[in-house]
Amino acid sequence: MLIAGVGKVFAIGPKPMGISGFAGFLASLGVPLPMIMAWGVGLLELVGGLLLLAGLAVRLTGALLAIDMFVATVLYHLPNGYPAASNGIELTLVLALIAVAVVLSGPGALSIEQTLGGQEDRTRGSSQSRATDG
Repeated sequence: MLIAGVGKVFAIGPKPMGISGFAGFLASLGVPLPMIMAWGVGLLELVGGLLLLAGLAVRLTGALLAIDMFVATVLYHLPNGYPAASNGIELTLVLALIAVAVVLSGPGALSIEQTLGGQEDRTRGSSQSRATDG
């Protein structure tokens, strides 16, 4: 997701579209407000990719990216069939399903979110045990 976002926002990488190119592509698909949608999708993929790598806001980011990939699957890739080689649904469908799995599983053990959440749980647990000991 991060690489796709970099291509859309900064026009670099394997698919260097840039915002204006992506907005033109969205307009050709009949998407309303293509410039706003291009910025929204580009920033979602860029920032969402960074958040997932860091392990922050994992479930929310996963849900937004699942919607993003589902819309891409239906709007553009579905008429092209299944294989990714012919711009079919294979890649975007897999990415949507992975995003759903991330939503369901939540942050991993090495994520920042889990580390911060774990500290809150330990603090809360120790204060509860002191309250029941007295």
